[in-house]
Amino acid sequence: MSDGTLLQVPPAQSPAAPGGASPLPVVPPHLRSNFAVLVPAFDELENVPALFAELRATFDRHGLAGEVIVVDDGSKDGTYEAALREAASFPRARVLRHRRNRGKTEAMVTGAYAAESEYLVLFDADLQHSTEEIPRFLEALGKGVDIVTGRKVGHYDKRGVSSIYNRLSQTLFDVPVRDLNSMKAFRTEILREIPLRHDWHRFFVVLAHAQGYTVSEIDIELFPRRAGVAKFSGRRRVLVGVGDLVVVWFYLKFSEKPMQFFGGGGLLLILAGFLVGLLTIVLRVAGTMPPFGYRPLLTFVVLLETVGFILFGFGFMAELIATLRTEVDELRRRGGIGG
Repeated sequence: MSDGTLLQVPPAQSPAAPGGASPLPVVPPHLRSNFAVLVPAFDELENVPALFAELRATFDRHGLAGEVIVVDDGSKDGTYEAALREAASFPRARVLRHRRNRGKTEAMVTGAYAAESEYLVLFDADLQHSTEEIPRFLEALGKGVDIVTGRKVGHYDKRGVSSIYNRLSQTLFDVPVRDLNSMKAFRTEILREIPLRHDWHRFFVVLAHAQGYTVSEIDIELFPRRAGVAKFSGRRRVLVGVGDLVVVWFYLKFSEKPMQFFGGGGLLLILAGFLVGLLTIVLRVAGTMPPFGYRPLLTFVVLLETVGFILFGFGFMAELIATLRTEVDELRRRGGIGG
């Protein structure tokens, strides 16, 4: 594991491709077969044949021999059956299936635990990225980084929303990449190590960076969807994404030291209640009657003290839970749980 800083990957000195085309990526020998292309798929029947055809062409062109793992996420249109047919003639290809639609995060986790390779390349089934990007990501991984993310370039419909979302993420998390929701390549162990809740695939890089993994970024072109309909669209998705953004920020900021937030706030309310109570006593002894009487002040004191002690107690319980979680994580790293 590295120190979590952004590494600038310099352009490789690649040999020229035949016909004077752009230089071919230089994929390190140890990465040519030690990777798995992980493809979550939900109702992508029309794209499956082209997906396997282009993967086969890219593997042959660059001398790659990695795995291909398609995770059908409860499709109803025959995606699973089509993927099985295509995978039958593809070396090291497997098709896994969720009986119901569980989400992209869960499909990623399923694929990660099924992979036999040290590295994963996350690739969408809609073919909005070229399979020719795969060797470029492998080349970047060969520079020694833990995660390589793609930054979409060119025109795409959701650029405005995506830009706002990514800028918010950079501000809240100080993550050194400009695009969190695109093609990625990374060590398989990262996806196995980091607990991801539903729809938290958007924050995979954020959570990994917080754990100290290094991140690099390359520009990749985005193409129009070949067939089918987009699965992540609509205003509701924006609201859900912003809500998850806040939850992840809170999780990273206070999960290890919850007493700083809950306990600190509780102590401030307890102190405020004490001061208001003291003021009430002073006014009563001095014989000064407030315009609204003493009862509202006493009610306010009770409210402050009650909420303050509840928050403090909640913070204390959260601190105990955080301690237990740390111990469980340590046992898992040592192989005592699930090892």
